[in-house]
Amino acid sequence: MASASDCKPVASPKQPLNDATKSPVLRGLPEHLSRDLFRGATRVRLSAFEVLFHAGDVGDGCYRVDDGLLKVTLMSPSGSERILAFLGLGTIVGELSLLDGLPRSASVVAVRPAALSFLSHAAFETFAEKRPELYKYLVKLLSMRLRETDAAIAAGSFLPSEGRLASILFELADDFGQDVGDGRTIIRQKIGQRDLAAMAGLSRENASRIINDWERRKMISRLSGLYCIENKDQLQHETEPK
Repeated sequence: MASASDCKPVASPKQPLNDATKSPVLRGLPEHLSRDLFRGATRVRLSAFEVLFHAGDVGDGCYRVDDGLLKVTLMSPSGSERILAFLGLGTIVGELSLLDGLPRSASVVAVRPAALSFLSHAAFETFAEKRPELYKYLVKLLSMRLRETDAAIAAGSFLPSEGRLASILFELADDFGQDVGDGRTIIRQKIGQRDLAAMAGLSRENASRIINDWERRKMISRLSGLYCIENKDQLQHETEPK
């Protein structure tokens, strides 16, 4: 598997960077602060399945996703993958290393071709010295990530397989969902069954069995590779501890 460290970041002056104020993890960040923070950021492109960084790598800065889809993963000693999150347009990855200077805590891989903006640790520190209010927004980001981690641990500890998979679909709907009427929500990212299973901590066979059952019961559907929640109340019932 290729790594982003094997390819050079490329500048793309003809293609404007997206405004990070549209990021759900940086909501509330003043537009001028966001614009100034990523001014001069380096453009990085990833091919599908290319590694942005590995767990344990030196944390030399953070990235903003400007296009594409990434996944945050951990590998067990046996080689099985656990997906912690999917990251889409506007989200920030690698921010922990900006604050603690420690190595990367997880690996990040492109699910499909992606474009990112890279902000070095040195550039961040220079900016934060002049604009210390930035730390307030980073605290909000880290607090949100901690709550998400707590919810994931609770789901993995107390919910059966169906509940864990349903919780993942609701999480993806929150991040990438679009209301298409009649109480239906389509997840506007193509997530494969293998990745859904890895995010829920299930085998692919178990995840496939549950998904096929839900499709038969018209709780969810798949449209051109996209999952759609057809019956939110019924799927929500699956997330309740048995």
